[in-house]
Parts: sequence; structure tokens; C-alpha cells
Amino acid sequence: MHDIEPHFKWRDKYNSSKDDKSPFYGKVYDEFRYTQKIYNYFIHPQWDQIGSPTLYIKQLHTDYEEGYVILELIGEWNDAITNDIMFLKREIIDAISLNGINKYILLCEHVLNFHGSDDCYYEEWYEDVVEEEGWICFVNTLEHVKDEMQQTRLQHYVNFGDHLNDINWRTLKPNMLYSMVESIIQNGVKQLTY
Repeated sequence: MHDIEPHFKWRDKYNSSKDDKSPFYGKVYDEFRYTQKIYNYFIHPQWDQIGSPTLYIKQLHTDYEEGYVILELIGEWNDAITNDIMFLKREIIDAISLNGINKYILLCEHVLNFHGSDDCYYEEWYEDVVEEEGWICFVNTLEHVKDEMQQTRLQHYVNFGDHLNDINWRTLKPNMLYSMVESIIQNGVKQLTY
């Protein structure tokens, strides 16, 4: 896991440590010391902590004019034991939303497991963004992660599933990814498996 680096090809367009509106503003990264772990596995030092011992994040791009953010995640998303959604919502999403962000693209291909609990924070997040005509989507979820999310009934609040999987986002510019995801959502394609 230590060699899985957050996507870096957009850094010339956006760097969260240089964005004074970002929760990661001013963070200094040590490229040589690996100190963060998910269980017993070191992870690349470019990943950012959110308060969870198993889930880390990278704010890859934010466009305040269009009102969207692209976040990449790695680790185990565990709402059942460590309440990871609480950390994500309170520490990251709430801070980002203060600056007019109402569309969230979460890249989930490195989320290796998902353990659901209740859906209260997802419902709150959904209500926050739907008032502003926004949305939340999880892109490239692994099949077993998608299944667990469906069992937790997240499809009522979050767009995810086959229509948002297999997106080769690394070949796109951030605005192209945003346009693609927005088009999928606006065309009414929704996860219908309940």
C-alpha cells in the first residue's frame, strides 16, 4: 500500500495545501518518512488524515466557480466501528461546503472494504447539498464495496453503482471528469437496486 500515491497529475492546476479555503491548507508533506498506517501497512505520505485510523483522503481538485470538489480515498471505510462518515462529514465536507461546494466526486477504487452502520450522516449530507441543487457520487467502487453500500441503503443519498464505475478518470482533466459525472447524474441514471 505504501506505493499507492494519490493522483498527482492535477497538482499544476490545484494543490490543497496552497488553497486557504481547504481543510489541508498549509500542510507540509515529508516525502521520505512513512509514518501513517492503515492497520500494519504504511501508506504514502501524500495521503491526508481525516481522523479515522483506517480511511485517508486527498483533495485532488476544487473548483469554487462551478461548486465541485474531487476527493480520492484509500483504506477501509468503516462506519460500524470507527464511524468514518462522521469524520469525513465533520472534518472535511462541512469545511469544504462553507465555500459554496455542493457537488462531491469521491474516487473510491482504493476503498478496499466498506462496513456500514446507520445512514444518518449520509442523509444529513444529502439534505445539505440537495437544497443547493448539488449531489454526491462515488466513482469506481469495488463490487463488494458497492454491495455493502447498497445493503446500508446509501443509494437513497449518494449516486454510485455500475453507471459510475469503470470511469478512466486519470486520463481526464478535472473539468472533464466533472462534466462526465454531472452528465450521468443529470440524465437521470440512478442506482436502482434496493
